[in-house]
Amino acid sequence: MNFQLDEEFAWRLLISFCIGTAIGFEREYRSKAAGLRTMIMICMGSTIFTEIGMIISPANPDRIASTIVTGIGFLGAGVIFKDGLSITGLTTATTIWISAALGMAVGAGQYFIAIFGSIGVLVVLAVFERFQYLVDRMHQTRTYRVKFDKNLVGEIKLDAITKELKLEFRKRREVKDQDTIVVVYEVSGKEKKLDEFNLYLRGDEKVKAFDY
Repeated sequence: MNFQLDEEFAWRLLISFCIGTAIGFEREYRSKAAGLRTMIMICMGSTIFTEIGMIISPANPDRIASTIVTGIGFLGAGVIFKDGLSITGLTTATTIWISAALGMAVGAGQYFIAIFGSIGVLVVLAVFERFQYLVDRMHQTRTYRVKFDKNLVGEIKLDAITKELKLEFRKRREVKDQDTIVVVYEVSGKEKKLDEFNLYLRGDEKVKAFDY
């Protein structure tokens, strides 16, 4: 058995471990699907695969690198879910994707790209989330699915209440479901006004159920 200590490879694994830990800690702190251990293994795994590709085929190392991208695509797709009328997990999926890219950069010896890239990722995840929260409070769009009793008409009042709250209101589609009529609306405006719209829907007897 030939065991040879490669200090350069050891340093690359350590850097990859630190990058995965930093990104994974942020995800774990926010209780996301892909947390600390997942990000560490993704980052280190990408580094190892990149190193192996360079050793096995120095003239054509991109063969294994391309399979990393494909594999990470399947892994990222596993954390994307449909929650009602919205999609969740896109940020987690893209974080998995870029963590693999950073691991590959470390494996290729591109430390500048890896380190400053990881700093950029942490800034986007930690700092920009607060900025996004402020933007959402000022303006956001919600897609509502409202169920009315087919014997009652509730749409006219909805149109009136949205004008009163100064919300942009558009009817997308309408479906009859047994004894109810399901109408999908797209409503835009300030978060506070949208929450008031929710309170109206809860108190309207003509509305049997709603979600967004």
